[in-house]
Amino acid sequence: MKLHLAFSSCPNDTFIFHALVNGCIDTRGIEFEVTLADVETLNREAAKGKHDVTKLSFAAFAHLRDRYRILRTGAALGRGCGPLVVGLPGSRLQAVQNPRIAVPGMKTTAVFLFRLFLKDLDGTVEPELVPMPFDQIMPAVLDRKVDFGVVIHEGRFVYQDLGLSLVRDLGNWWEEYSSLPVPLGCIAAKKDLDPKLGRTVETLIGESIRYARNNPGAGDSYIRRHARELSREVIDRHIELYVNRFSENLGKEGEQAVAAFVREAEGGNIVPESGDPLFI
Repeated sequence: MKLHLAFSSCPNDTFIFHALVNGCIDTRGIEFEVTLADVETLNREAAKGKHDVTKLSFAAFAHLRDRYRILRTGAALGRGCGPLVVGLPGSRLQAVQNPRIAVPGMKTTAVFLFRLFLKDLDGTVEPELVPMPFDQIMPAVLDRKVDFGVVIHEGRFVYQDLGLSLVRDLGNWWEEYSSLPVPLGCIAAKKDLDPKLGRTVETLIGESIRYARNNPGAGDSYIRRHARELSREVIDRHIELYVNRFSENLGKEGEQAVAAFVREAEGGNIVPESGDPLFI
């Protein structure tokens, strides 16, 4: 059995999947053909049905849930880990008329949270969103090509070192808004994939995470090879924050957070309790 598997090159994903894709655990006869790409690329490819199992932003999943189901393992979801709006020191969103905001892709969870946050400002800010690769956002703010940036991934750990200031923590805003952890990214399987096979992959991802936990350093070279020359400290902080108990299993609270997020993404429509499940 061969499956097309796609995930991002970020340290949390390479930490999670290292054991699975490098022969460290028994894959139950499943051969994985692996693609690594940034999440916005994976979002676009999912819309074309390119991969059997893929990393998706939760915002993209909300618009593709007629084609995909979420696995309960491998997710990036938690508290204190959401996207940040950053700017030059002293800058304020509401002080700039029609600000230009750099964002990491229009289908990302970061953009959805930012739009939701803007609604909370009662329409006082009408920005122009400028999509670009996430690693170009902070340089664009520093070079004054844009007024603000919505940063994700390791941007949380380095923006201050670059001389930028926090304007709003969108993850904290979501937690205040919903009282739930913020869903960032999930691993999803095609809806037409055999559910038994999907649950096997779900189990394998959990085993891959446990292998990584029980064998510290085993995936270091693989993680660093894909980590865009990040320092060891930033890589470690990234993994510590984004690979957590929800990654090992969403659990009830994680599932509640996902359902609430999808309801918001669908304009408040209620997610059916049965007949059209979110999860595999």
